[in-house]
Amino acid sequence: MEKFTNYQEHVDNAIKWFWDALPNLVTAILLLFVGIYVIRFINKMIRKFFAKKDYDESLESFLQSLISIALKILLFVLVITQLGVQSSSLVAIIGAAGLAIGLALQGSLANFAGGVLILLFKPFKVGDWISAQGVDGSVKEISIFTTKLKTFGNQIAIIPNGQLSNNNIINYNAEDTRRDKIDVGIGYGSNIKKAKEILLSICKDRETILKDPAPEVYVGELADSSVNLTLRFWANNPDFWAAHFFVMEEIKSRFDAEGIEIPFPQRVIHKGE
Repeated sequence: MEKFTNYQEHVDNAIKWFWDALPNLVTAILLLFVGIYVIRFINKMIRKFFAKKDYDESLESFLQSLISIALKILLFVLVITQLGVQSSSLVAIIGAAGLAIGLALQGSLANFAGGVLILLFKPFKVGDWISAQGVDGSVKEISIFTTKLKTFGNQIAIIPNGQLSNNNIINYNAEDTRRDKIDVGIGYGSNIKKAKEILLSICKDRETILKDPAPEVYVGELADSSVNLTLRFWANNPDFWAAHFFVMEEIKSRFDAEGIEIPFPQRVIHKGE
């Protein structure tokens, strides 16, 4: 009988606690759903604000991610406080959790710091073509922890910001113009001066190849089976690859037309008797 009385007492206490906590629980649930709606609305307004302003796209993406996370953390604190957790206790819990999470997520914190450094020093921005961590691509997005690159093959490469900020980066769009360097070998019996004239005439015929600085050709190496000529020319970034492929094709066509030999490895097989 005594056990039944204790059981009934526990049930009564649980029911009493439930009814006492119900208003706070309902308020916390309502606060959660309203907060999520408000956060989505704020994020939408922020996107519209940035769309009207001429800010750096990478900075816009980073700030949007940062504001969204900050708002979600604030909502979490408000909901927990509404459930009856004391603010002082919550601060202590968050502090302890922050330390534990910080130790567990050192890499993520490094990536966050790397994202901040990228936005501060701007080694690249959205739209730039870069080479980093063995990947070449156009910068599609810079977020808090990672940077997305769109490769030449239309794949998306995701690179942690910590690695980007602490390693070498080649930014091909940092300057308005870019210099190309093409090495081409000719036979030792070919006329060097004639070959150099052909290379310079190819550059002259292509309007997108800059005349200042002027293209130049020189003998780069006297190799075992060829005289290696080096052609250098400048082009604006948007015109670079078109100019490069034009020159490569024209070299073969005009050398063939003028009888300039381009040596290539050959293997002679003798049939045994």
